[in-house]
Amino acid sequence: MSKISLVEANNLITDALVRAGTLRETAAVVARSLVGAEASGLKGHGLSRVPTYAAQVKAGKIDGRAVPVMTRSAPGVLAIDAALGFAYPALELAITELPAVTRSQGVAVAAIRRSHHCGAAGQPVERLAEAGLVALLFANTPAAIAPWGGSKPVFGTNPIAFACPLPDGAPIVADLSLSKVARGNILAAKQKGEPIPEGWALDEAGQPTTDPVAALKGTMVPAGDAKGTVLAMIVELLAAGLTNATYAADASSFLDANGPSPATGQLIVAFDPKIIGGAGILTHFAELASSIDTQPGARLPGSRRLKLRDTAEANGIEVSDETLAAIKAI
Repeated sequence: MSKISLVEANNLITDALVRAGTLRETAAVVARSLVGAEASGLKGHGLSRVPTYAAQVKAGKIDGRAVPVMTRSAPGVLAIDAALGFAYPALELAITELPAVTRSQGVAVAAIRRSHHCGAAGQPVERLAEAGLVALLFANTPAAIAPWGGSKPVFGTNPIAFACPLPDGAPIVADLSLSKVARGNILAAKQKGEPIPEGWALDEAGQPTTDPVAALKGTMVPAGDAKGTVLAMIVELLAAGLTNATYAADASSFLDANGPSPATGQLIVAFDPKIIGGAGILTHFAELASSIDTQPGARLPGSRRLKLRDTAEANGIEVSDETLAAIKAI
């Protein structure tokens, strides 16, 4: 293992993606997201993604030179075409434009299509909450979960993220995939040559497996069993159906350079809490937060990531020598 600073990690990723054929500005946006995920303990959405991203850029599966295009299809709707490039510049555009639109009318949405892996879904909504908004993000991903009682994957792990501002301190941030664990955790285990715990995934025959290779070929176990597959369907309809993006079952993998762009979608919904709930609404939010945070053993969603992030900013991050070598070899 090696320890590097966050600045070094950002530069390392940016330079690697530029060498692969990505615009430097785009590479820097991608790097910030990956390093932010790594610093928050979300390693499946961190530096381990760089070699597969670079391979996809080289193969043309991700257009590293794409620039997202936004249109206002209605006063409160930002329609963003990621142009078969990385999701991160499209998300950055949404985060930049949504606050003013939301404050003008109380609620607004950004609908992103022809996109790609959105990484740690909590990051975009956290930034909107830091701007004083309540935000939800829905994203669809390539097929990994079968309908309850079925065996063929139809839904992705389809993350949902939520963030809510508080009057003092960091916002509440919840980020969860609708599989029992994020698929990125299985990818990370595969890259390390480590087994996964039983109960995370099923092989192609629908049997439990601890082999990450077999798991990636099979299906993910949904969170909440049948209820999880219903939620995955709802996210699929919001993130891909409503945005006119590619459904999970037709999307190519985020994890290799084979096939066309996955062209998946994301939907962000933002609310101005002061317009909807009045001037004292953040204090009202804080009452519920306090009822959780003051209980022994309980903690607000996102608090662990904040502590890890603070540590990473002060001391850097540990990265396997294999991952570092793979990034430097790009």
